[in-house]
Parts: sequence; C-alpha cells; structure tokens
Amino acid sequence: MEKKQGFFSALKDEVVRGLSPSRSRATSPARSGSPMSGLLRRKKHSNHAQLAALQPEALIGRSGSLRPVMEGPDPDGGEIGELKRVGSGLGQWMRGQLSRAPSASSVAQNNRRSDLRLLLGVMGAPLAPLHVSTSDPLPHLSIKDTPIETSSAQYILQQYTAASGGQKLQNSIKNAYAMGKVRMVASEFETATKVMKTRNASRSAESGGFVLWQMNPDMWYVELAVGGSKVHAGCNGKLVWRHTPWQGAHTAKGPVRPLRRALQGLDPRSTASMFADARCIGERKVNGEDCFILKLCADPLTLKARSEGPAEIIRHVLFGYFSQKTGLLVHMEDSHLTRIQSNGGDAVYWETTINSFLDDYRPVEGIMIAHSGRSVVTLFRFGEMAMSHTKTKMEEAWTIEEVAFNVPGLSMDCFIPPADLRSETIMSEACELPHDERGKGGGIAAAVHRAKVAALEKEHSANGDSMSWKMEI
Repeated sequence: MEKKQGFFSALKDEVVRGLSPSRSRATSPARSGSPMSGLLRRKKHSNHAQLAALQPEALIGRSGSLRPVMEGPDPDGGEIGELKRVGSGLGQWMRGQLSRAPSASSVAQNNRRSDLRLLLGVMGAPLAPLHVSTSDPLPHLSIKDTPIETSSAQYILQQYTAASGGQKLQNSIKNAYAMGKVRMVASEFETATKVMKTRNASRSAESGGFVLWQMNPDMWYVELAVGGSKVHAGCNGKLVWRHTPWQGAHTAKGPVRPLRRALQGLDPRSTASMFADARCIGERKVNGEDCFILKLCADPLTLKARSEGPAEIIRHVLFGYFSQKTGLLVHMEDSHLTRIQSNGGDAVYWETTINSFLDDYRPVEGIMIAHSGRSVVTLFRFGEMAMSHTKTKMEEAWTIEEVAFNVPGLSMDCFIPPADLRSETIMSEACELPHDERGKGGGIAAAVHRAKVAALEKEHSANGDSMSWKMEI
C-alpha cells in the first residue's frame, strides 16, 4: 500500500511541475533520469496489473491536467513501452467521450435548424392553386342561364372589388411594393398515441421580415429572411422559381401561379381574378363576423401538370371568406393533397392545409390593404398502416410596415431568374414534406431533429431519366 501511495504522490509531483507523460518519452539525458520514469521502470512488473485496472477518470481526477498519452509509435522513433499501455486506456476513454450522444446544446441547435427549415419550406413562398393573369378582365355579373352558386360568387366579387378601392383604381396600378415582419413557430406535433406542444412558444418563435415586389403582367419577387436563413422566389411571367439554402435554385412544376402571400390582403386585383370561377357554397361566422364562402378547385389538367415523378397532386381547393359587412376578404383556407408512391411500397398521403386570417384593413393610396394577419399550417400524414398518422402544426404572424404602388424605376430586369437556376431541376411540391420518422421522441424539437426532410431532386444518370429520393437533414 505504501508503494502504491508513493507512486501516485510522484505522479502528482510530476504533473504539478508541468510534465506530462508524453514528455517522458524523450530520449534526452535530462528527461531519461526523471523520478517519474524511474518509478515507472521499477513498477514495470510489480504494478502492471494494477495500472491496467485503474480507471482513467481516477487518474484525471487526481492530476487535474493530465493529458492522454499518444497511442501508436513514438513520433520521435522510439518505443513507448509501458506508457503506451497506460495511455491506451485514456485514449479509449477519450474515444468513448467523443462517440457519445451529442450534448443538449448541440441537439437543440440541430432541432432549431430542422424547425426553421420546415417552417421556411412550407410557409416561406407557397403558391396559389391556379394560374391567373391580372390582364384578364373580371367576368360580368350574369344571372340568366347561370347557376345560383356562380352568379352569387360573381356578385360577392363585385362587392369585394368595390370595397377594396374600385376596379378603375386597381387597373391603374402597374407595380407594387410591400415590406413586413413575420414570426414563425412549429407549435404542435401529434401522433396516434400522443400530442406534443412547444413550450414557451413565444420564445421558440423565429422572427424575420420579407419584401415583396409585383409588376404587371404576372411578375413578382419575394425575399423572406428568418432566423439567419433566407428564401427567395420569383416569377418573370413565364416561369416560377425558388431558391433555398438547402436546395439551391429550382423551377416550379406546372403553370405560372401567383404567390399566395400576395393574396393575403396585399393584392385585391389578383385575389378577385383568383376567385373569378369560384362558387358560393354558403355562409359561416369567422371571429363573430358573418361571411360568404367561395370555393375554388384546381382543374385536373393543372394538377397533372404540377405532379412530378412519385409525387402526385390529387386535389387543391381554395376557400375565401368574404365579410358580409365590409365585403373584404377576412379568411382564406386552402388545402392540397399529395400522394407519394414509393418503389414497391404503400402510398403515403400528405394533406397540407393553410388557414390565414386577415386583419387591420387600412387604405393605402385608396387601396384597402390588410396590415396584419396570421396563418396556421397543418401537415397531416396518413397511409401505409393503421395508427401511423402524424400531424404537425405551424403558425405564422405577420405585420405590414410599408406599402407603395407604381414605384418609379421598377423594371422587368428586377424579375430576372438567378443565374445559377438549373432549368432541368424541378421544384416538386413534395420536397418540403417531412419524412415518416417524425414523432418518436419526447418533444417537437426532438421529433423535428430526427425527421428527415425528403428533397425530391432529379439526378440525371447516363440516360438522364433516373429519379431518386435524397434524404437530408
């Protein structure tokens, strides 16, 4: 026992003097005769078993600054001898520490990054269901030989156009600019057996802002920056494109369509054109206000043109709730269903529903603009097997800070697609849907961290027809 205690005392003295075990491996005469090396040589046979049984934590706890011994051959060419065996335990311990699960802070950071990517992918720049052009005239109110649902919708749209500033004033607008602030949060995640809600949603929310430019005919550009990431999308009247940090620039599949964010109380002319072929299906109270409901469905040809590879858009329906008191659009809901067929497996269905509430209408140069609002997005996944469905809920609140019309100097050059746009790469509407591994953890952040977002990208093989799924965090 006295021998063992003497060994640790010498070890402590050596470390206090600033000498590490690796320095004892030098072949210089001054270091070869150190008390530490002498003790180790004397203990070569008697205490080898005891040294092998010692825990590395105990050595580090006693020495405080002891560094692990380098494993493998000595860089100076000499043999490490017994120090190699002592250090190998420390090296194994270090490898164990490095291979352990990531710390809570790193997991939280990854969760936040996954949350942000999902929020921006789904809520950043969604498109309207149909192609509409602001240059097309609105249909005239017709009662003869017209179904009551259609004629009622036309009357409601005429009231909306008048309440928004009038058709003559709206037709005089050649371009528009809007700037606002947004806050986004993934608020809830649900499986067949449990529901997880975000704690301190106000603290978990990501803040940012957006800028929207529009110009006739059918050109727009939006830039949204939230939480250090930026998504921008645009349309030059001929194609729609989007750029995200994780996918780069991609063109959209299908016909040219307006930005949904512009329909949220910022562009009454495009909103009226969007609902031109809608039907009135009834009435409902929204926040205590009586509203007419207009329903619009995307036609089969548009749905087919928007489908890509294993992702098929089955339906896309848009509902507009117009106040009976003011005539303005106060609530908008759209839902589209996507079917994804994997190779040899069961089909998975994703239903994306966006509910937007428009508030604080104020006139800007005679045009009524909604200066605030909020959206609630629900991603519902089902299929494959019973009790395997998941539901993710996300929320966004926005305010409009500036609006201007007929901005001088705005030209078509402002809507040119980015130079690195890959025209052969299609932006599938299924690319932002989270994978089915969500929901196996103890919270929304953990679920999103484990979730892999399926990025549907074309990978051209030698024949150029190969399609593959890329799973990315």
